[in-house]
Amino acid sequence: MGSLSIDNVSLTFESRKAGKVVALNELSLEIPDKQFAVIVGPSGCGKSSLLDLIAGLRDTSGGYCRIDGDAIDRPGSDRGMVFQTYSLFPWLTVQRNIEFGPSINGVSKSQREERTAHYVHAVGLSGFENAYPSQLSGGMRQRVAIARALANNPEVLLMDEPFGALDSQTRSIMQQLLLEMWEQEHKTVLFVTHDIDEALYLGDVVYVMSARPGRIMDTITVDLDRPRDYEITTSADFIALKRRIMTSLHGEVEKTMTIM
Repeated sequence: MGSLSIDNVSLTFESRKAGKVVALNELSLEIPDKQFAVIVGPSGCGKSSLLDLIAGLRDTSGGYCRIDGDAIDRPGSDRGMVFQTYSLFPWLTVQRNIEFGPSINGVSKSQREERTAHYVHAVGLSGFENAYPSQLSGGMRQRVAIARALANNPEVLLMDEPFGALDSQTRSIMQQLLLEMWEQEHKTVLFVTHDIDEALYLGDVVYVMSARPGRIMDTITVDLDRPRDYEITTSADFIALKRRIMTSLHGEVEKTMTIM
């Protein structure tokens, strides 16, 4: 199982420049097991902060984050996280990076090797097991990061703009790879992006966040057939959904200009 429940979550912190910052205000959402959920919103609305709370990397100022009904109060192997920056250990090979999590979680050597072989193949890096991150392209490094997160067999995969630093062609390839892996693994995914096309192409549902303090102001069910390919991005249904999100976000982005 991998259901997420975010119940009236607030987050306030102190900033040297801005003083007291209310990042999130009584934000609530429910993500059922195996759903691919996407969050979009203006810069600074608290999208990444929300992922940090779910990952257990920081505490809420109010409300609760739960996974399968259990309160989240620390990081755990039931959640895997992929960041925009690759966050790989530069001194470890591809194989050792992927094995790292299962190793510290006590998975046997034979099982680690089996999992690593599976995910190396799944992300298309067979033959690069002994390469170091510095020897890989950006897209290849992000494939390793995804494989490393999945090798822990998490119930929930948290992804914070994982393709934001990639060129458009590599980004398209990575989106398709992620969809193919999700269709095989059916993990619960919470994916943060600024890219509306990416949100609609990947997601079952798109949550639109307001300007800071962040809250969910619109929930859009993406009723597009799966499996998906890029032809769907030119369909009338896709364009209508995109227009709805752009309309919701327009005023919120203007608010961020005022805040700045």
